[in-house]
Amino acid sequence: MKTFLTEDFLLESDAARELYFTYAAPQPIYDYHCHLSPKLIAENHSFRNLYDIWLAGDHYKWRAMRANGVPERFCTGDATDEEKFHAYARTVPYTLRNPLYHWSHLELLRYFGIDETINEESAGGIWKQANALLAQPEFRAQGLLEKNRVAVVVTTDDPADTLEHHQNLRGQKLATRVYPAFRPDAALNVAQPGAFNAWCEKLAASTQTDVGSFADFLAALKRSHDFFHEMGCRLSDHGIESCFASECSEQQAADIFARARHGQAATPEEARQFGTHLMLYFGHLDAARGWTKQLHLGALRNNNSRQRQALGPDTGFDSIGDFPQASALAWYLNQLDANGDLPKMVLYNLNPRDNYVLATMAGNFQDGSVPGKIQFGSGWWFLDQLEGMTWQLNALSNLGLLRRFVGMLTDSRSFLSYPRHEYFRRLFCNLLGSDIERGLLPRDLKLIGAMVREICFENARGYFGLELDPEYSAK
Repeated sequence: MKTFLTEDFLLESDAARELYFTYAAPQPIYDYHCHLSPKLIAENHSFRNLYDIWLAGDHYKWRAMRANGVPERFCTGDATDEEKFHAYARTVPYTLRNPLYHWSHLELLRYFGIDETINEESAGGIWKQANALLAQPEFRAQGLLEKNRVAVVVTTDDPADTLEHHQNLRGQKLATRVYPAFRPDAALNVAQPGAFNAWCEKLAASTQTDVGSFADFLAALKRSHDFFHEMGCRLSDHGIESCFASECSEQQAADIFARARHGQAATPEEARQFGTHLMLYFGHLDAARGWTKQLHLGALRNNNSRQRQALGPDTGFDSIGDFPQASALAWYLNQLDANGDLPKMVLYNLNPRDNYVLATMAGNFQDGSVPGKIQFGSGWWFLDQLEGMTWQLNALSNLGLLRRFVGMLTDSRSFLSYPRHEYFRRLFCNLLGSDIERGLLPRDLKLIGAMVREICFENARGYFGLELDPEYSAK
């Protein structure tokens, strides 16, 4: 049975269709935050089958399968790849009105030309057709990026990483430029000295710097930051529950560090103090280098301790948290601003109740130096679906300048996730088309279309300042 995905999917008016097909669809993709593996890109990885590229590592799909009563062996366990794929195919009919239903059908159609409804009856044919295409050279990792006209991929990288795969990529002539992003979350982990000390030793090895003292530790982080910059990095990223706002002197931070290095776990208040000190330091480093800082706020991670122990992190047991955000975020941004260390910044919230908090907070720290210097970021994780993205667009429109928005990202580990940009673009054009039809916006498609083109690609190209292949550079 053919799918519901017509050419006009999500486009409910003539204006929406004109905006999408003329202004949005032709734009390349600027994926400024994702979790793709630079190793797989550098090696131009060939995927062994549809499970390998589509289901392995995808905790969105695993969550749906578990909710549908699928045993864990078909999600992350010892079942065969084909058995796991069939288990997901049986689950898809139960994902109606879940974004997975749209995403899954879009991904099969756009990559493999498979225009069938996914279920157990169609699974065998889908498996064979997709696997036959995956065996072809153009379906290797780099070919998939080229197929989707991805101009930029920014991966998420640990400061202790040697960036060897990024170094490999620098010697390859790819139209898609691949850059690292600096993600130092492990540097804050003084409450878990075992993991913290192991990471410190890894940082010491990668930077060839001793980290016996707190001063050494800061020097190693700066050396890593400098190295990332040399490798083309222009973005940092932090995944934290909420900002830290506990005053902490250099000596207090040094004492907390020393105790952690000797195996003594920091108390919750000490961890907040240490986190505050380091986050201000990272802000200073980013501002000095002209980077953009990203704050991903509000995830409550690893809620199922039994499954965390059995399967590890990032396996589908995280949720939206209800952490207070406003006062600590205001304190943090104000401290950076007062010290002349406020970099460009993208603020993402995971709890939709914080949409107006972040959108208004961004307005407090625009300083006229850069258009849209502080960005209210796109719908993230549990919010990168029709409702969540619409809420974000409406909040930004009401409280800021929508036309300065840097647009959508994938935040994905999958090479098949790029139709999410199409999903966003169709939703966005439909929202604007509806406003035009209702008389809320002028029927000036050149004016509105220019905004669509800017948000889909041009704003990100100008804002982040990454070097692009001539094919995608500003004309």
